[in-house]
Amino acid sequence: MKKIFVSGCYDIIHAGHIQFFEEAKALGDYLIVSFASEPVLWHHKQRKPSIPDEHKKVLLESLRVVDKVILGTGMKKGLDFEKEFLEEKPDILAVTEDDLYGDIKRELCARIGAQYVVLPKTPPRFEPVSTTMLVNRIKAPSAVPLRVDFAGGWLDVPRHAREGAYVVNCAITPMVSLCDWPYEKRAGLGGSGAWAMLEGRDPIQSELDLGVGWQDPAVIAETGLCVWRSGATPVLDVKGTGDFLEGRMAILYTGSEHNTPKMADEDRDYVRIAQSSLIARTGVLERNINTLAAGVALYYSVQLDEGMKALPDVPKSIGKKYLGGGHGGYALYLFESKEDRDAAVSANPAMKSIEPYCRQLFR
Repeated sequence: MKKIFVSGCYDIIHAGHIQFFEEAKALGDYLIVSFASEPVLWHHKQRKPSIPDEHKKVLLESLRVVDKVILGTGMKKGLDFEKEFLEEKPDILAVTEDDLYGDIKRELCARIGAQYVVLPKTPPRFEPVSTTMLVNRIKAPSAVPLRVDFAGGWLDVPRHAREGAYVVNCAITPMVSLCDWPYEKRAGLGGSGAWAMLEGRDPIQSELDLGVGWQDPAVIAETGLCVWRSGATPVLDVKGTGDFLEGRMAILYTGSEHNTPKMADEDRDYVRIAQSSLIARTGVLERNINTLAAGVALYYSVQLDEGMKALPDVPKSIGKKYLGGGHGGYALYLFESKEDRDAAVSANPAMKSIEPYCRQLFR
């Protein structure tokens, strides 16, 4: 009988673990699985397991591919299973390609004449996940707001950041969830950042990986009416509830999608974008919707110079602009009163009322 030994934390058992166990078992006849005990996890990773050790042991033992389960209690990093390994004397120690402790594991194998086998990465049956990803998914919110940006857009993209400039935006309701999304998709409201957050992924890194900026996940997580300093990472300058915007905002769907990553490096007037952010910031500080609308209007003039189509005029609107990267998606309209906003929404089926959303003002 050829015995195979594998080890790990296996904190939340997922399909990737099962695939690894099956591939390891194929090397022999008898599979021994060792998992790090709670004290080991705490000692090396400063976290407790998702379930108690005795429950995890039963779960692992219930897998048809597993023949024996061992609790690793040693405190040597990477070799919590050393004592049990030497007692079992397996024929093979199987590890994955990304194992961090190859040198000491090879030496351990040499002590008993065991073979050290690195299993190559094989195509996963499902989209790969990790324990950290699963924990983040569990901790992820069930619903989040989206956002509208007033001025300073693109200055949150690290390569376009400008010292002394700002990004001004606001979290909005209705909120969205993985099951309920009451807006058009790919529409300039920060949807990709919101989706990443709902799935438990790092939303800021997710946006930066797309080649765009951090403003969407920053304000979705912070909520409220926010002014951010332009730069490589989110730094909050001013936050308010946005209550003076209640009843004064609406969005109009233009009828076509937009794709922000493809537009990130188009030619545009970043000087005027920075100026728009200064005006909009003053509007936030003074709680003055007309000043805020002036910042929006200056930004819109930049969008028109980029070649975006003129947006429809809406009676009593005091400011408008494309949201997100523009060239489609939603456009924001501002009004001096709720009556003007509601009349515009009633007259236009493509227009939707939105409201500012603030979870908390003070930390």
